[in-house]
Formats: sequence, structure tokens, C-alpha cells
Amino acid sequence: MITTRIVATPIGPLHLYATDRALVGAYFEGQRFAPPSIANDVAPSPILGRAAELLDRYFAGYLGAVLELPTAAAGTELERAVWRALVAIPAGATRSYGGLAAELGRPRASRAIGRANGKNPLSIFVPCHRVIGADGSLTGYAGGVDRKRWLLDHERKTCVIAVATSGSMPKMAASRA
Repeated sequence: MITTRIVATPIGPLHLYATDRALVGAYFEGQRFAPPSIANDVAPSPILGRAAELLDRYFAGYLGAVLELPTAAAGTELERAVWRALVAIPAGATRSYGGLAAELGRPRASRAIGRANGKNPLSIFVPCHRVIGADGSLTGYAGGVDRKRWLLDHERKTCVIAVATSGSMPKMAASRA
């Protein structure tokens, strides 16, 4: 059974979907490819409670918090490979679509990589907002370019503050890739 919960974030409500074992969806209102809305808090869910807690930590500056939750996104083999690669992009950093394609051994597949990135069902938990145009422009984000800009600014500011105060980047949780 899929359970759902809507969580308030600084950039708008985020609809979370989970099974009893993993988070399977995180979509902003109006996001492309979002499933039809279902009733909020259909049943109590430890996964959804933990997801909400980890989002609070992410927005408070612990950027690796969202990597601590089990996820299970359904997709093609290519989509899942792209989503694993997204998790490996450090907070505060970006990759171009072409760069990500090259990292995946498919240097001529930047459009396919972009489509897979856009179909990411786990906004923030799988950081598709970290992928930008080759010229550095903030192209495409299923949740909206304004949200993408906000998330990148949040991560960069948090990383700068961490380096300035501690001399090192914030610790990130181990990759789920």
C-alpha cells in the first residue's frame, strides 16, 4: 500500500509517497510527472515521518540528511542509472547534462540523460536540481526553475558557511548508489 503525506518546505508543499519499506515519490505541487494526488496521511507511516524529519534537517543545513532514507524509485535501467549518478553529485556542486552523460559512459546521450533526470520521482532526496546546462544556465527542473535556483543557493550558502566556520565541507551521508 502506498501512503502519502504533504510536508511544508520553504519552497512549497512537497507530496511524499512511501511503501512500508521506502520512499517512492517526492513531488512539489504542480511538478511534471507527479502522480494524481491521493488523500494526505492515508495511514501512519514511519518512512513518511522519517522523510519529513530529514527534510527539516536538510533545510536547516544538514545537506546529507536526505541521503539517510531508503528509496525505491521505479524506472527504466537508464533512469535508475541516472538517478544513482545524481546521488553522487556533492551538495553545493553541479554537473551539466553532457558531463553527466559522459560520467555514465554515454557522451552522446545528454538529451536522454536530461529526460531521465526530469523524470526523477524523488525531488531533493535524489538531487536532480544539481544538473544544469552546459553554459551554466538553470535549464529544466520538473519542480520549476525558481525552486531549482533556491535549492542550489541553499546548498552553496550552507557549504560556504560550513567551510568558513570549520575549514571543511559539511559531512554527507554515504551514497545509496
